[in-house]
Amino acid sequence: MACDSTPKGIELFAISHARMKRSRPSRATLMKPFEFATPVAGYLEQRVLRKHARALHLWALGVGAVISGDFFGWNFGLVEGGFGGMVAALCVMTLLFAALCSSIAEMSPALPHAGGAYSFARTAMGPWGGYITGLAENMEYILTPAVIVVGLGGYLGSIFGTSSQWDPLWWLVCYVVFVGFNIAGVELSLRVSLWITLCALLILMVFFVGATPRFDLRAWALAGGSWFPHGGSGVLRALPFALWVYLGIEQLPLAAEEAHDPGRDMPKGLWLGLGTLVVFAFLTVFLNAGIEPGAAVVGRSDEPLLLGFRTIFGPFALARILALFACTGLAASFHAIIYAYGRQIYSLSRAGYFPTWLSVTSGTRQTPGRALIAGSILGYGVAVTINLAGQKSPTGAVLLNMAVLGAVMSYVLQMLSFLRLRQAFPSIHRPYRSPMGIAGAVLAILIAGVTLVALFLNTDYRLGVIGASVWFLLGILYFQFHGRRNLVLAPEEKFALEAQAQARTL
Repeated sequence: MACDSTPKGIELFAISHARMKRSRPSRATLMKPFEFATPVAGYLEQRVLRKHARALHLWALGVGAVISGDFFGWNFGLVEGGFGGMVAALCVMTLLFAALCSSIAEMSPALPHAGGAYSFARTAMGPWGGYITGLAENMEYILTPAVIVVGLGGYLGSIFGTSSQWDPLWWLVCYVVFVGFNIAGVELSLRVSLWITLCALLILMVFFVGATPRFDLRAWALAGGSWFPHGGSGVLRALPFALWVYLGIEQLPLAAEEAHDPGRDMPKGLWLGLGTLVVFAFLTVFLNAGIEPGAAVVGRSDEPLLLGFRTIFGPFALARILALFACTGLAASFHAIIYAYGRQIYSLSRAGYFPTWLSVTSGTRQTPGRALIAGSILGYGVAVTINLAGQKSPTGAVLLNMAVLGAVMSYVLQMLSFLRLRQAFPSIHRPYRSPMGIAGAVLAILIAGVTLVALFLNTDYRLGVIGASVWFLLGILYFQFHGRRNLVLAPEEKFALEAQAQARTL
């Protein structure tokens, strides 16, 4: 029995489309037709998100999702490329995200669904394209909080003087607290995101003011060496770590169904967020590497900002207190990315790509609690597994490269979706158009592709990247043999079918 919100025309088109394809016996296995089940009564009503987000909330979500990159993770790029190599890589990544955000700012208001990247690719490239893009983004968003929580554990362990054996317990506590905030309701979730993001930015500004008089490029950032100690290959190896200071801003489209006016607020939130991040990223790299103890030490630390605070205030209580506040930067991103993977799992589950029971939302709070808990269990499990494996490379750096793998694959696929939407679906209403246009999307594809290659060049992290690739392939096998037989006419699917039908009539 169809629910009232399911247009009959969409159901008939989906079924006739499947039958039309079924008449072609030469189709390969991966190209078999898709059938979309009409939701039974109450299905979509059990999967509703509440509208609450304004432009300020979207800005906070975007900045908050990324700001942890200034507190932890970027610094490993100093080891790979030296100070000059890291700065060069940061410039390249700034171009990538300007082009990426420009394209996403056009697609998100045009396709305002909680699926984000999956919904863009679903309309542009069909169910397989939608699923593969969604799977890559899912890997990014599951692993990114795992990277951040390792950094949180490092800061908390240094502040409270606990040994590294306690780290997994710190991680567990953080997951429980922030998944709880997200389950409690979107109003509380967005309010927490706003305030801890503002606190994180304030802490960074305190650091910038204190570090500026102590900055000495030759003494600390370059330490008497050259700008590019490892040459061009060092810049290439530093790319994943430079990407880390921006990774996550692209999550904003996942809030589209909770935004009051996505056509106006989404582009504004994206551009304001990116502008904030660019300023803070360059100041962090220069000042954190350019004061004592210097780039060589900072590049190997799990708490680089804490080292800077000790230089400014001394190894006393004040530095520890400020470092405790510095945890808000990591907490802001941890909280925002948990929000992101909750909505991302929810949207793929609602459409049947993932098991549908994951998308049920609570009756009063209307938050995807099951999706949030499932994502946290998976992310925590991966972090603990890598930690117990006893590899030589830092756990956070290994996880970072795994998360970046999912990110750059998602970026390439989203930009291909942008190009396809411009070409094949010109009639879709676009409240905002990318100022960088086709050229911006092509530039983003090229930079993301180079970064993807760079991930496999660094032998220190290659095993983790290969492991993430296996995870990705297993996800594809799941869809081939199970998921694609259980698709549902969710909002993203209805929109895609309507757009395809309209395109055929033009």
